[in-house]
Amino acid sequence: MRMLWAGFGSLAMAMGLAGVVLPLLPTTPFLLLSAFCFARSSPRLHDWLVFHPRLGPPIRDWRYHGAIARRAKWLAVGAIAATFGISLAIGLRWEVLAVQAVVLSIVAAFILTRPDGPRP
Repeated sequence: MRMLWAGFGSLAMAMGLAGVVLPLLPTTPFLLLSAFCFARSSPRLHDWLVFHPRLGPPIRDWRYHGAIARRAKWLAVGAIAATFGISLAIGLRWEVLAVQAVVLSIVAAFILTRPDGPRP
């Protein structure tokens, strides 16, 4: 079972790292998933990820404060808006657009209502 968790963690890590350079692929949710999987498979990989100087802070902010950095919030909402804009531009049916608008609005509201992070 540990190998399965490690495999899922590695896949999530790869997706998260791809999200660093691909504008519409989120990074932090995949890093959170990766930390979750590594916690069940490899304490060494989990600790490496959580205490990594670049990748660790958003994981720790979420874990300890339920927080999302303000910049990350606006990037996420921008990606949500771009996704909906692309759907409009390619002319999806109104039923699909309606469902997408509801779901994306709920996701955006969730993201925007999270705290910005720990107060220094």
